[in-house]
Amino acid sequence: MEKATVVIIGGGATGLGILRDLSMRGVKALLIEKKDLINGASSRYHGLLHSGGRYAVKDKEAARECIIENQILCKIGKGCVEPCGGMFTRLDIDDPAYEELWIKGCADSGIEATPITLDEAFKLEPRLSRKHVKSAYLVPDAAIDGFRMAWQLIDSSRRYGGRFKTYTEVIGFDTVNGELRGVKVRNQFTGETYEIGCDIVVNAAGGWAGFIGKLAGVEIGVQPDKGTLIAFNQRIVNHVVNRLHKSSDGDIFVPHGSITILGTSSMSIPDPEDTSTSRAEVENLLKIGEQTFENLRDFRILRAFAGSRPLYIPPGGASGRGASRGFAIIDHERDGLKGFFTIVGGKFTTFRLMAEKICDQICAKLNVTEKCRTAEEPIVPEVSQADKERARKFFPSYGTELAATRLGVERFKRVVERLESDVESRELICECENVTRAEVEEICKEDTIFNIDDVRRRTRIGMGTCQGNFCSFRATAVFADMGGNSMAKDSLVRLREFLQGRWKGIRPVLLGRTLRESEMTRSIYELSMNVTGGEPQ
Repeated sequence: MEKATVVIIGGGATGLGILRDLSMRGVKALLIEKKDLINGASSRYHGLLHSGGRYAVKDKEAARECIIENQILCKIGKGCVEPCGGMFTRLDIDDPAYEELWIKGCADSGIEATPITLDEAFKLEPRLSRKHVKSAYLVPDAAIDGFRMAWQLIDSSRRYGGRFKTYTEVIGFDTVNGELRGVKVRNQFTGETYEIGCDIVVNAAGGWAGFIGKLAGVEIGVQPDKGTLIAFNQRIVNHVVNRLHKSSDGDIFVPHGSITILGTSSMSIPDPEDTSTSRAEVENLLKIGEQTFENLRDFRILRAFAGSRPLYIPPGGASGRGASRGFAIIDHERDGLKGFFTIVGGKFTTFRLMAEKICDQICAKLNVTEKCRTAEEPIVPEVSQADKERARKFFPSYGTELAATRLGVERFKRVVERLESDVESRELICECENVTRAEVEEICKEDTIFNIDDVRRRTRIGMGTCQGNFCSFRATAVFADMGGNSMAKDSLVRLREFLQGRWKGIRPVLLGRTLRESEMTRSIYELSMNVTGGEPQ
């Protein structure tokens, strides 16, 4: 039987943070995820590294946690963070009384909120509505790349002996006299079932935590809360721009590289697998968003997407926007199941803190005295300037830094060596995200890559301006040549799956230029390559 001291269920930011923390303390830990890593809420959100400003009135504890963790992540994970800063703006339709409560809340929570004049605000953000904006403040918000952060956490965990398995689904637990002894799992591709022996299980499954609890025979108050977002094909804002009012739909704009994300909605749903979006949801977000940016509809929309927040609802607690954004740790020994923990709620911004708190409890159970070091030690070492200079000869102007933070030190060195020795490896597979053939080949060789979406989450192919128009078939060809498993043989099936994933987010925003580009996509793949929505012919 395969064994680990601690098994962590869930490959989102919280689970990955726990894996890193336990591994650094010398605990033998194994993370299992039923899909690919960072496939749920940790990648299906607006990418905001909170200053805590959004919670300064209703949830000061969450606000204080956010500002502290914001500063920590900017230090230990700076390769994943864009310190663009944030701006809160009150519109003429917003309650002036709330502004005073917010100023006091920020001061009480330790958040620096600097008032600026309207002239200064319009200079920093020229597209703001001069008709509606009445006051503005600067806060230390930032943008963070969840995909890059996830794989850096994995690389860090591996250095300390941490292990992980993807496409491995939990189907049950082995318990003896109320004490947990192991986890029963199933390989998603082969159907093989087996057991992993362990002393402790951590349920960090996010919106799925309630389902995992039922398998273990315990009830967990988790309410999946769907949020829909819109990605624009332009950097509309220079800062994270928030509405200065009680948090609601469509009141935040987050810049990410060359795009902007508008979010988000809040809708309680029964199934965390529901990541559907509708034209009505898109229209609602646009209608609210254009109160802050009047010319919002002039900008081309790339896609819409949705994720499911795992809100913790204690008995008698509020749901939806009224639910706390704090987190809860549950030791289910109180429910008669020794060795089973659940961690739920919280924010991406606070994942490191959440991991530290639960790992303190786990280590106390295991009599491990090693202290948490995750707030001090950088997640991964930086790529050297010498290696970056070697790479600049082959990458587009800003592609070097992107590749360095995506790949990490060792992979980056191998990719640069390929670029130096093999002219064909310099071909750009994805022009939008500056991804070379050498990088895609490097990633495809890894044993965690089973489909083209796995490659996307590691490299960002298909996530730029063309949404996969020109990189899909190129990436599929590399995947078919380099993929180290049987999934690579069905390359047309994998291509269709990838295109359908892109289409899912484009369909609700089929307007203007987006509609015309979709016709071009159809012409390339359906008419020229005979790759349709059904099985490839």
